[in-house]
Amino acid sequence: MDKSTVDDETLDRIFAALSDRTRRRILLRLRSGPATVTELTALAGLSQPAVSKHLKVLGEAGLVRAERDAQRIHRMIELAPLIRAAVFVSQFEGEVDARLDRLEAHLTSGTRPDASGRNPKE
Repeated sequence: MDKSTVDDETLDRIFAALSDRTRRRILLRLRSGPATVTELTALAGLSQPAVSKHLKVLGEAGLVRAERDAQRIHRMIELAPLIRAAVFVSQFEGEVDARLDRLEAHLTSGTRPDASGRNPKE
């Protein structure tokens, strides 16, 4: 398996994990610090087994890690996979900015763009 395949599979796991609203809420909670499954259960309004399943998906994507203290296991957010996803998405920033610029020009000119997305006056 080459590096690009590994990277694609890693991104697939990251984006699949982020596609669920409950998992995103868990990550947002973990931004403020470590939490136990019990604490996350209260936040999500789900059963402990349901939260554990979400944490398993997040863990497999590398988005959270577990650390045990004397008696409890705390989950913590891992930023590296989020940075990897952000870098991937940022590749499209230039195109998105160009489209937004064209939209702004259209809205301020009051004319309809042609099929290419450009103003006929240009």
